[in-house]
Amino acid sequence: MNAEGVLTASLEDYLEAIFQIIAEKEAVRPKDIARRLNVSNASVTGALRALGEKNMINYAPHDVITLTPPGKKMAVDVIRRHEILKDFFIKVLAIAPSDADDAACKMEHSIPSVVLERFIRFAEFFERCPHSFTEWISASSDKCEHGIFKEKCEKCISAILEEVRTINRQENTGARRGRLGEMKAGEKAKVLTLRNTGDSKRRILEMGMTPGAVVEIERVAPLGDPIDIKIRGYHLSLRKDDALKIEVEHL
Repeated sequence: MNAEGVLTASLEDYLEAIFQIIAEKEAVRPKDIARRLNVSNASVTGALRALGEKNMINYAPHDVITLTPPGKKMAVDVIRRHEILKDFFIKVLAIAPSDADDAACKMEHSIPSVVLERFIRFAEFFERCPHSFTEWISASSDKCEHGIFKEKCEKCISAILEEVRTINRQENTGARRGRLGEMKAGEKAKVLTLRNTGDSKRRILEMGMTPGAVVEIERVAPLGDPIDIKIRGYHLSLRKDDALKIEVEHL
C-alpha cells in the first residue's frame, strides 16, 4: 500500500465509524462521528482532514461526508478484521462478548492478513466440528496425530464429508431458493441476484452483498424490520424492503 493509504489505528477507527453510520442512515456529519466515538468535535475535524488528505473520504466543512472507493475498501477490511477476531474469541475461546469486542478493537489494526486468514479457516472448521474445543485442549491420551481423540476426529471428518455431499446433492437437484427478506434467524444462504435499483443497489453492493457471497441471518426485529445479517466477516442491518429484493439459495 502506498504512503497515501497508510492509516494509524485512530484513523482506521474513524473510517470504520463513517462506514457504519453510512450503512445505518446514509448521511454522515461530524457530530454523528463524535457521538459514536465519544470524542470532541475538534478531534473529529482533525481526523476528517487527515482522511481527506489520504483520499479516504470526500470532506468539506458543513457538508456531508462520503467515502472514496479506496476508503470504502479499507473500511470494509477493518470491519471484517474486527468481526472475525471477535467471533473467534467468542465461539472458539469462549470469551465474554464485551471482552471479545475490546480485544478485537486492540488487535484489528495490527494483525497480518496471513494470520487473519488462518483465524478464519480455523473458526470455520470449529463451527462445523461436532465436538467442543475443550476436548481439543484437555485430552491427554489416545490422541490422533492432530491432537484430537482418534475416534472423535474420524467422526468430525465423516460429518464434514457428509455436509459436503449434502451440498453437492442440493446443487445437482436444485437447492431451495427464496428471498433474503423471508429468511429466519440462524439461516444461511448464498446470494444469487439483486433486484434492487439506484442508490439502494449501490449501497448494498458496497456492503459486500454480491452474487456468490454467503450471508447469515443473525436477528430479525419483532416487526420484521430491520434484519441483522453477517456477511464476509462483518455485521450489517438491512431494511426488509431491500432484503426482499435479494434472491438467495438456502444452504
